Amino acid sequence: MDTDPITTSYTSIVTFSLLTLVAVLIAAYYYIETSRAVRFIKKLPGPPSIPIIGHGLLPLTCPPELMVEKAIELYEKYGSTGGVYFGTKTVAFISDPRDIEIILSSSTHIDKSEEYKFFKPWLGDGLLITKAVTVDILTETAMGVRKERRQKTGFEYAMAVMKLSDIIHRRHYDISLRLDMFFKYSKLAKVQEKLLNIVHTLTEHVIKEKAKDVEEKLVKDQQVKEVQNDQPMENLNVTENTKNANNRPANYMHYVRDDLDDIDENDVGEKKRQAFLEMMFELKKNGQMTDEEIWEEVNTIMFEGHDTTAAGSSFALCVLGNHPDVQARVHEELDTIFGDSDRQCTFQDTLEMKYLERVIMETLRLFPPVPLIARHLNEDVKIVTGNYVLPKSATVLVVQFMTHRLEKYYPNPTVFDPDNFLPERMQQRHYYAYIPFSAGPRSCVGRKYAMLKLKVLLSTILRNYRIVSDTPDKDFQLRADIILKRHDGFKIKVEPRKPASRKDE
Repeated sequence: MDTDPITTSYTSIVTFSLLTLVAVLIAAYYYIETSRAVRFIKKLPGPPSIPIIGHGLLPLTCPPELMVEKAIELYEKYGSTGGVYFGTKTVAFISDPRDIEIILSSSTHIDKSEEYKFFKPWLGDGLLITKAVTVDILTETAMGVRKERRQKTGFEYAMAVMKLSDIIHRRHYDISLRLDMFFKYSKLAKVQEKLLNIVHTLTEHVIKEKAKDVEEKLVKDQQVKEVQNDQPMENLNVTENTKNANNRPANYMHYVRDDLDDIDENDVGEKKRQAFLEMMFELKKNGQMTDEEIWEEVNTIMFEGHDTTAAGSSFALCVLGNHPDVQARVHEELDTIFGDSDRQCTFQDTLEMKYLERVIMETLRLFPPVPLIARHLNEDVKIVTGNYVLPKSATVLVVQFMTHRLEKYYPNPTVFDPDNFLPERMQQRHYYAYIPFSAGPRSCVGRKYAMLKLKVLLSTILRNYRIVSDTPDKDFQLRADIILKRHDGFKIKVEPRKPASRKDE
């Protein structure tokens, strides 16, 4: 019986394809499973893996709103150190303060992980790499541009920031959107482009208005000198474009990137200081910054100073609504400071808000706006826990959300207790056991500004209102997007109140 040549040819093609696929899978398995980084990561505690894809199914089986719950479950099962891999992508998790100190205090491992690249269209190469009132505060204080000088509303900016954050977070866990070559053809890319236009328009307006202010100030100063010294006034132009944007000096942001661990916590606001944007104009004048770099830094500060503060203040109000005894002490402290006056809060007032400060710090312990920090390892690192070695090229996730809940450093770690931040208790803890603003060379440059802003914002609300919440702290449905949020929403009730001295009126 003759064989049909078409059938034979088809069978040969199928057989060859299957053999090729098997050969590719065997080669991929051998390459991945024997790679140095994967071998080291597999020595760490962690869930069972699947050949070749490793833990690739993990993000697919856990929706974003359950990520925090899943992380807590894995921590309770595997401890403070763990590892997973996705093909050749290796990730280590650490939460022990001793291990965290090794990573965050290092001047070698200061590179952010590759996931931060999703911020680049928005923030460029700024320092990182939602409420309208927060934007107003930020642009007027950090940037020095008054509200009435701006055209774009804070609400529009806040909504754009929120939606951009959602897109970036989705790219973190959606494999189909991680590669730029695929993402740029998606519907989300078009949405992102429109949102970036809103955000960047405000940024450009802020820079333009501040440049005018600085230029006018320089002209006035020069006129004074001219009268005093009888010298001709030189033509000053702080808005002229600077070329060679990529030739930035290594220390171009030295004055604003300084390690905050060495700065006195009590020196904020005691002197007349330049707005952040003015400082950058000075660096540009001296040839140490370009227009592009200023644009990137302003975008970064606007984002980092907006969403994190909004989340921190929202959690604080929710928690205070659940703890009327704590809220009563805050009210008592504010009544002592302000009496029956309705004047605005001053910097000196914030220095007297000792108990409110402890409330804020305890809120940031339980609900840090940034729940984890990701770093890229440039060399092997031996950690204290288990005597493990984290391999070069791996991503290390510092999970401060879990660090802040270690019973070793915080008795009753899930219970809200502002007394955790009494001076005598703080002195007994490891320095890296509390890092809501990170720590080391890349710690948050605005941490003292953030604390100041939180005090002003919360004290202004609590002087006039009593907060009530029906959802206990333990029942908050947490969602770790770019910023830690409540998936069930920040739900509170507000009731008008009078200071103690005015209750009889």
